[in-house]
Amino acid sequence: MKNIVLFASGGGSNAGQIMQYFESSENYRVAALFTNNPNAGAIGLADKFGVPSVLFNRVQLEGGEVLAKLRSFNPALVVLAGFLLKMPSEIVAAFPDKIVNIHPSLLPKYGGRGMYGINVHRAVLENKETESGITIHYVNEHYDEGNIIAQHRVALDDCSTPEDIARKVLAVEHEYYARVIEEILDRFENEAI
Repeated sequence: MKNIVLFASGGGSNAGQIMQYFESSENYRVAALFTNNPNAGAIGLADKFGVPSVLFNRVQLEGGEVLAKLRSFNPALVVLAGFLLKMPSEIVAAFPDKIVNIHPSLLPKYGGRGMYGINVHRAVLENKETESGITIHYVNEHYDEGNIIAQHRVALDDCSTPEDIARKVLAVEHEYYARVIEEILDRFENEAI
């Protein structure tokens, strides 16, 4: 059984989807949820699925304590699911091509510092884009610049507010993120054979 470790900062709807998806898997399991927010909704979801939560602060993230704790779970994949802090270079270096993130736009558009959540959807609307979507990518030392793994698009012709776009994009996140995670893990398994 290979371990997945989730990082989340907020409500945790993607984290919850991933925990549910892998709950009955014979090959992979969500071993832990790491969060920097003691009020994150993701903690309650982790409790519901029997997944231990690890709470930390920025000093612990940047000082090596989170890396040490993360290593103790021996993750096959580290999955950012609404995690808002930048991953320190030491963690990225410790897990090369083993950390993935989901971004609520079609990168490279609308990525980078400050571009998360409703900020992204507002920018998409203001620029009169006809489509948006999700990008699943590897994490490197820069916000939203890692190699792209998968993108899925949605048409925006029926969207008149950032919230409309957010709902459509979130539905696509829930549809694809866990499946792409499984595909990545399966690929790792096949490469190891």
